[in-house]
Parts: sequence; C-alpha cells; structure tokens
Amino acid sequence: MDISNIARKLDLSNNNLVVRKAAEIRRLCDAQFDSSIIGVGEICKAVICLEIAASRLDALFDRQAAVKLSGMSEKAYTRSFNSLQNVIGFKIKLNIKELAVQFGCVRIIKSVQTMLSSYKERFLASLPASRRASADFTRPVFTAAAFYLCAKKQKLKVDKLRLIEVCGTSESEFSCVSTSMTDLCFDCVGVSKEKKDAKDVKENRELLDVLPGKRRLEDGGYSSDDESSCYKRHKKMEEAKYEDWKSTVVDSIKKNPEKGAKKVIQSSLSFSKKTETKELQVES
Repeated sequence: MDISNIARKLDLSNNNLVVRKAAEIRRLCDAQFDSSIIGVGEICKAVICLEIAASRLDALFDRQAAVKLSGMSEKAYTRSFNSLQNVIGFKIKLNIKELAVQFGCVRIIKSVQTMLSSYKERFLASLPASRRASADFTRPVFTAAAFYLCAKKQKLKVDKLRLIEVCGTSESEFSCVSTSMTDLCFDCVGVSKEKKDAKDVKENRELLDVLPGKRRLEDGGYSSDDESSCYKRHKKMEEAKYEDWKSTVVDSIKKNPEKGAKKVIQSSLSFSKKTETKELQVES
C-alpha cells in the first residue's frame, strides 16, 4: 500500500514533510533488512515509519488510530516500533526535565541526575580498562530506568509501561538496566523490604504481654505443657476403660456361646395350597 494513502487515513496527508520523511525511512528499512523477519508487515511498517517521521519533525500523531490501522495489539505494535527503530539506528533523546514534567515528578530531577552520574562512575569502575571506552550510556533506557527508580524511592506513582513506550525500549531491557542500577546504587534508589520483628517493636510489647498462655503462667496457673500432659492422661484412662469392656464382652461370649450366636431358621415356601384354590375357582 502506498504510504500516502496510509497518511491520509491518519490525517497526515496535508503534512508533506512528514510523508516524504516517512517514505525516506521506509526506503532505508527496505535497504537494510527484511522487516518480515521481526514480524512486521508492509502496512504496519508504513504506519511505524509515519510515526517515526512525525516524532522527528515534532508533528501531531494519533497513536491509537495507528495501532488500529496496523491490525496489531498495542503491545505488539510498541514492540515492533522499538525493534524497527533500533534496527535502522534511530535513537530517541530523553530529557530528564521533560520526563519530570510529563509524569508530574518535578522534584526528583536533581536526584535522577545524581543517580545517573553515580551509576556511570560505579559501572565503569566495575569494567576492565579495555572495555571502558566502549561503554555507551546515551541510550534512553538508562535515563528512563533512573527516573523510575528515583520516583519509586520517593513513593511517586509512575506508569511503567508508558515510560517504556516513551523511551522506546523493551520490558526485558528496562528490567535488566533497573536491576543493574539497583545493585550498584542501592544506597541511592534501594528500597528496604525487611520486616521488623514484632518483639523488637515497643508498640507491640503490650500485645505480647497479654497472651493467654503468658497470663496463666503469671497468675500461677498451668501452661501449655500441663494441658498436653492432662490430655494424655485422660486419653490413657479412656483406652483402659475400653479394654476392660472389651475383655468382659469376650469372656461372656466364651462362657455362653449359644447366647452370643443367633440361630437362623429358614422357612420353607409351599405354593401347593394356593394353586389348588385357584384350580377350584376356575372349575366352579
């Protein structure tokens, strides 16, 4: 399908710059690789090229209409968009201030900048000298991950899936970078998940002091060990009574076997009288 027809369905036909830029990106895709390898059809490829061109030229683009026109789900479309963009080498530039304004977290701008600088220093220190020059921190996934972790540290709600979509990465890559940042900079973005013991908290001491077992011991009563031993003695007494009853029953059966066993008498059935009366009735 011609890219101009798709642009018309997305209300971009009047913007000739976007259409020409999308056609250029499409030719670049066709020259570099076969998009069907990553599961992107021709229509979906044209739609993605239009969105990349619109984002490059700061033009308005209807993402929902594009997803509907591509015939894919929103998640599959986002994954295809990120894959196609990474293959052709188009990188999204993320600004921390723009992210903070977009997600309503202006107060974490400074902490995100500090977090990124600390992560870069510690990550480079962990690498051998031969690999430090090739380390690339310009990808937007690092900025997005630092932004998300700082927001989480300060208990601010940030839509993770929307952030992944904005930075143009995958969920697996975002999770991998977030884990690396948490491990290296736990003092900056780490969130403690350890629960305090109830015995160490002063507010819970009163609750522990009024437990029933503790009250019995303080009042001079019996404890749980006394309860278990009493139950065992009662059970042994019941078993002894049962054995005595059983022995008396067995002895009585042995002494009087005729009373213990019931005699079964089988009654005989005779149909002769009934048949004779029927024959008399028929003759009469």
